[in-house]
Amino acid sequence: MSGVALFLLFWDLALRTGRAPLLPGPGAAARAIFELAEKGFLVKHVVASLFRVTWGYLLAVAVGIPLGMLLALTPRLGLALAPIVEILRPISALAWIPLAILWFGVGDAAAIFIIFVASSLPLTVSAMSAVRHVSATHWNAGRNFGLTRRQIARRVLLPAILPRLLVGLRLALGVAWLVVVAGEMIAVDSGLGFLIVDARNAGNRYDLVVAGMVLIGIIGLLLDVGMRRLERMRALQWAYAGAGTTR
Repeated sequence: MSGVALFLLFWDLALRTGRAPLLPGPGAAARAIFELAEKGFLVKHVVASLFRVTWGYLLAVAVGIPLGMLLALTPRLGLALAPIVEILRPISALAWIPLAILWFGVGDAAAIFIIFVASSLPLTVSAMSAVRHVSATHWNAGRNFGLTRRQIARRVLLPAILPRLLVGLRLALGVAWLVVVAGEMIAVDSGLGFLIVDARNAGNRYDLVVAGMVLIGIIGLLLDVGMRRLERMRALQWAYAGAGTTR
């Protein structure tokens, strides 16, 4: 909290001593947030952004993690498809916006697709890396107990990679929250990203612009705190996935 207080103090002093009359201070941003709350817009835009992030992120988890595990467990398939993943991964999610609008039109589906693309590829790479770091001892133990390949994947592999995979899940959630704001500036008519653009266009309400930025930062911090608490769960601190060899 002391860091936040110092930041607010520096923000206020910079405006008082500088020459930026259009840039609102902390007080103006706070009043803008209360204005949004009073008019009912605050909940509307926050819920819209969280809705898109939730669906895009969950779809990315449902596709990216199994795909990464499959590519790591199937060497030939990995050699064929891993380069494609690595080619697509550096492409900015913003570059997909025109295609998303072309395929899905302007609306939630386009924004959800952008979030899905942005967060699924890092999750795929994280899952591949986590599987490749599972010790051969765990694979041999599963085989000695007569487990099938599917049972080993469910009872041995998934618990083994979970601690390492949580790091990728946390990073992907941050990417998803970052991307939804950018997507909302173009592809939808609600959400915090739309709020920023709409406030700028509607009479240069820079207090609302900064209020939107503050809300984005606060919600992003809360999401990250939630993921860090999940990482600290006692059941996930045993670091089952140690550095090891392949099957």
